[in-house]
Order: sequence, then C-alpha cells, then structure tokens
Amino acid sequence: MERIKDISNSAKAQVLTDALPYIQKYYNKTIVIKYGGNAMIDEQLKDSVMRDIVLLSLVGIRVVVVHGGGPEISGMLKRVGKESRFVNGLRYTDKETAEIVQMVLAGKVNKDLVSLLSQHGGKAIGLCGIDGKMLVARKADTEEDLGYVGDIVEVNTDIINDTLNCGYIPIISTVATDNEGNVYNVNADTAASKIASALHAKNLILMTDIRGLLRDKDDDSTLIPVVKASEVPSLTKQGIISGGMIPKVDCCVEAVRRGVDRVFIIDGRVQHSALIEIFSNEGIGTMLIG
Repeated sequence: MERIKDISNSAKAQVLTDALPYIQKYYNKTIVIKYGGNAMIDEQLKDSVMRDIVLLSLVGIRVVVVHGGGPEISGMLKRVGKESRFVNGLRYTDKETAEIVQMVLAGKVNKDLVSLLSQHGGKAIGLCGIDGKMLVARKADTEEDLGYVGDIVEVNTDIINDTLNCGYIPIISTVATDNEGNVYNVNADTAASKIASALHAKNLILMTDIRGLLRDKDDDSTLIPVVKASEVPSLTKQGIISGGMIPKVDCCVEAVRRGVDRVFIIDGRVQHSALIEIFSNEGIGTMLIG
C-alpha cells in the first residue's frame, strides 16, 4: 500500500473530494464505536484507531468510544495471584474481581486511551458507567451465577451529551452501578448497544477480531456484507450465527430495533477499518439493518 507521502497532490485532493459526501452525511451526527479485541492490544493498531477517531471528530462527527479491556483485567488478576474464571464466555466476577475490573477499566485502560488520543490532537474525557449514574445495572439473570456481572437497566445520557456538546470525545469504560452502590462488570458490546440506542446514534460500529459475519467461520471469503434483523433467527438456526457471535449479533439487532440506523461489525485488525466503513460505499465488514 502506498504511504500517503508517496501519493501525488492531485490524488490526495481526489481522496478528500470523494470523502466529502460522506462527511456531509455524518456531520453533527453521533456514532458509537465499541473498541476492543486485537486493535486494543497491538500498539500500532491502537495508535491508528486513535488517529482515526480524532479525524472523525475534526470533520464534525460526534464520536463516542466504548471500550473493554479483558486482557488487561486478566493480566492484573494474574499479578495479584487470582485466577480468571469464565462461564459461557463471560468472566465470573466476585467482589474482589469487581474492584479490580473497576480499577483497570476505569483507571489505567481508560486514561491510557485518553492520553493517546490527546497526543494525536484530540480532546477526550474518560468516563465510566458509574459517573453521573450513566449506566444503571442489576445482577445478570443467568442460569449459572456470574457474581457481579450486570445487565443494564437504564442509560442516562446527560453526561455523554454534555461532553459532546463541549467538543470532547467521551471514552467510556463499561463498569456500572445499582441503586445500592454495588459495582458490576458489563459486557462492552451490550453497553455500546444500549448507549447507542439511548443517544439515538446514527451508527454503531463494533470492532472485532474477525472480518464480520461469515457463512463459513473458517473462510473469510464468505463474508455476508448486509444482514437484515429479520434474517437473524434463520441464520442462527442454520448455525451461521453461533457461539460468541450470538450475543454480539443480538446486541446489533436490539440497537437497530431501538432506532440506530445501521450497525457495523468490522475487523479492527485492519488499519483504518472504521474510516473505510464510514467513508466508502463498499465498506469492509457486515452491516446490520432493520
């Protein structure tokens, strides 16, 4: 791929001209980006994602970033001699683990992202679901007890909108609280979906470690570019949506049914994947629509 400095001035101008209709389309609109997976671990990818988010903000898009941090949580638990335990893909979270989740997500991971984004000329404020009671949760209703894993029952968007209206990019870590002050670990995909719906966002973008929804999970060439919400039950029955993709796609369906125009599942391992998805007709992942 050509480096930008090796592209002629006329070609650079053409790129900007081609992007203009998309910039106009998204100007002053809200998009929510769920940031996680390998793009959050690989330093080069992390740097690229933060640059892209700054660019989106500078062209007038109201960007909200929702992030996880599973590997960092596992790393901290290991350092304190506590074993990570998962139940059906979800982290079992006892009281001590909940405290570590809050410390890692709302502390180190969140502030590292704020700092990196600031280094690239962006204006960011780090928030977590506890701030302003943004995310109110209750204990997750699951067959097997998960401890302090929460289901979101309410999203208060005032602090998010205030941050956006002041020209800042809110970077949100997914810890939540209940009315008794208990702290809950919340799935980042679920939180991003709930936040996007509450904000009436134009788009929700889930950055993952796969190309999108595949007809054959072992063959990237079988990418399904567009899925309607009504098609999801059939795709699940066929086994095309299975395993960890089931809750992810369920979040997408909930978002579009609650008013989000479009939801994209994209490969965060591809540099500038969010820009490609937003500023081109073809895109690179799976788009879910109502």
